[in-house]
Amino acid sequence: MDLTPYLETLRADLAAAAAPGGPDTARAAELLSHSLDASARLALLEALSDAAAEITTRLADSTVEVRLRGREADLVVTTTVTEHETEAPRVPPAVEGDLTRLTLRMPEALKTHVEQTAAAEGISVNAWLVRAVTMAVQRPAGPPPSRPGKRITGFAQA
Repeated sequence: MDLTPYLETLRADLAAAAAPGGPDTARAAELLSHSLDASARLALLEALSDAAAEITTRLADSTVEVRLRGREADLVVTTTVTEHETEAPRVPPAVEGDLTRLTLRMPEALKTHVEQTAAAEGISVNAWLVRAVTMAVQRPAGPPPSRPGKRITGFAQA
C-alpha cells in the first residue's frame, strides 16, 4: 500500500488552508508539509498496525500483519491453521474491547524462543503472546487436574 497519495492529500489540504493567508503563509505551509512527511507517514503506519492487530484478535484462524517494504506498507493475511494440522482450537479473547499497548520485559533467550515459536506457527509475536495470555487467564485456578492412569504414587529407594 503506497502511503504517498494520503500524504499528498494532507499536503494539499494544508496548502488550501494556508492560501487565504497570502504567499508567505502558503510558503510556510509548503515547508511545514514537507517536514511533516516522516511524522505523518509514521502516524499512518501506526494506525495500520493498530487496525491489523484489532482485526487479528477478531479472526479465528488468521493473522493480519503490516510489513514495511521501503516506504510502502503491505498488509499480509496469514492463515494460522491448515486443514492438515491438528492444532488445538484457538481460544477467543476473554474480553472484547479497545486494544491497549503493554511493555513486556523478558530475558533475551526467552524472547528469542517466543519469536521462533511464533514464526513456526506462522503468526506474529503479538498474536502468539495474546493467545498465550488468553489461554493462561482462562485456565481454572488451582493445581492442574490429575489424569487417571498417568499418576505414579508410592515410595522408592535407590
